[in-house]
Amino acid sequence: MRATRSLEIGTGLFVILGLAALIFLTTQLPSSGLKLSFGKTPGYDVTAEFDNIGDLKVGAPVRMAGVRIGDVTAIGLDSDSFRADVHLHLYPQFNQIPEDSYASIETEGLLGGQYVGISPGGLTTYLKNGSQILQTQSAIVLENLINKFFANFSSGSSSGSSGSSGNGNNGNGNSNGNNGKPQNQGAKSQEPHP
Repeated sequence: MRATRSLEIGTGLFVILGLAALIFLTTQLPSSGLKLSFGKTPGYDVTAEFDNIGDLKVGAPVRMAGVRIGDVTAIGLDSDSFRADVHLHLYPQFNQIPEDSYASIETEGLLGGQYVGISPGGLTTYLKNGSQILQTQSAIVLENLINKFFANFSSGSSSGSSGSSGNGNNGNGNSNGNNGKPQNQGAKSQEPHP
């Protein structure tokens, strides 16, 4: 009885630790929007407005040349311009990002989460706390691209198949021009019979 009881307690602790680890790891994913942090990290905050942010979430990384330089801290809608207002927190060691830098929403891999990518500009004045990145490119929504592809594909193929193609094809697969009837019904076939 005592061995069974200790086995049950050990199994219960193992399950609880497994669930705690799963919850912790889930909060560390950029696409979850949850982040376990203890206090505000040092750095500075900037904003950028986008026409479409796709599936960008709070907690997503901000990258420059593939290096993580900050995080998305808030996403809202500007009621005047009806554009997405994205707040970025940049780490203090990246304090020489030119003011005319370019922000775009990019995807990690084919099906990965989205992040904000910053391409440096050429000015010698730099972003500071409260700055706004004016040059932005919205997210490319995969569904929209696929819909456009199929719309172009279907309109291109339908224009080529309508009407006569000039080769004697009557549209039903017969190219003899006699509405599907054989040409010389009394003539022998030139193909050998098996």
